[in-house]
Amino acid sequence: MAKVAVVVPAAGKGERFGAGESKTLAKLDGRPVFIRTLEMFINREDVIQTILVVPPSEMEEMKSKYGPNLGFMGVKLVEGGDERWQSVGKGLVEVSAEAELIAVHDAVRPCVTEKMIDEVFGEAAKSGAAILASPIFGTIKRVAESGVIDETVSRESLYEAQTPQVFKASLLKEVYSKLAEDGAQVTDDAQLVESVGQPVTVVKSDGTNIKITTKADMTLAGAIMKARPAKSVAKLGAFEEAQW
Repeated sequence: MAKVAVVVPAAGKGERFGAGESKTLAKLDGRPVFIRTLEMFINREDVIQTILVVPPSEMEEMKSKYGPNLGFMGVKLVEGGDERWQSVGKGLVEVSAEAELIAVHDAVRPCVTEKMIDEVFGEAAKSGAAILASPIFGTIKRVAESGVIDETVSRESLYEAQTPQVFKASLLKEVYSKLAEDGAQVTDDAQLVESVGQPVTVVKSDGTNIKITTKADMTLAGAIMKARPAKSVAKLGAFEEAQW
């Protein structure tokens, strides 16, 4: 079983969620979204480290309100950067030398399942680079700035990338080191790994592994989670549910 460090970036601006509101801290069935996400990793035998990267503007609130529980859960809190790639890079600095694989997973993607994680971790251990992705089933249109359709795009072989995205630890650290030198920007870790010629394997997922972007996504995520069998969590923290 490969040893995995999980980097959870939560430093996105969330401009589409609502002015002045944090989608990371929004409550999903009574607990913050990021806690729901962390719960999927902290008790796994193959996860040796979990790192939560938060924006500078939320660091004090995170420390004061959630610090004790994060400590109890064994989660390391790291201050992020202005862009996602900068936040992931800061998380990588804190990764243990013992980690054989590094998984990057969005803090606002709480509906990932244990089975999805098992499969993408297993594939990454074999191939060195793997991501979850869901086939695109809808009709795709390319639209001009005027709002008029330019063309209908074939959806054959098209997938929507998800997380976790999991890579051999030395590989991800190397490409991020090069990224910092070049000053390039990426929105997807697999894209960065692909750019150095490393094949990335897709592990087929489905549309329930949603990323919360808007308020409507909160409702959908809540419905998805309630439809699944309840699962006990051993390391919620030293406080009662009321804290959340």
